Amino acid sequence: MAGESSSDLRIIVHKNPSQSHLSELGIKSWPKWGCSPGKYQLKFDAQETCYLLRGKVKVYRKNSSEMISEFGAGDLVILPEGLSCTWDVSVAVDKHYKFESTSSSSSS
Repeated sequence: MAGESSSDLRIIVHKNPSQSHLSELGIKSWPKWGCSPGKYQLKFDAQETCYLLRGKVKVYRKNSSEMISEFGAGDLVILPEGLSCTWDVSVAVDKHYKFESTSSSSSS
C-alpha cells in the first residue's frame, strides 16, 4: 500500500444542501477565502469542507488533463486530506471553509 495513491482520494460534492444543514454545520462562522479566475496548484494537508458562495471550479488530477470533479456556487464540497490537484477557476471563487484537525500533533 503506497502512501501516494491519490487516485483513491475522492472529492465529495453535495449540490444545493439545505439551509438547515448549512446552519447545523455553522458555515457562516467559518473563515472566508476567495480567488480570481486562473489555474492553481493545490495540496490538501488536511481534509477541507467548503461551501461556495460564488464561483465555478474544475478540478484536475495533478500533472494530468484528467478532470476529477467540478463544482460551483451553492455546492458543499469535501476535499480529502492528501489530495494534490489543479483548480481551473473560470468564475471567481468566494467560499467559507473549514479544515478538519484530525491529528494536530503528529507523533512518530
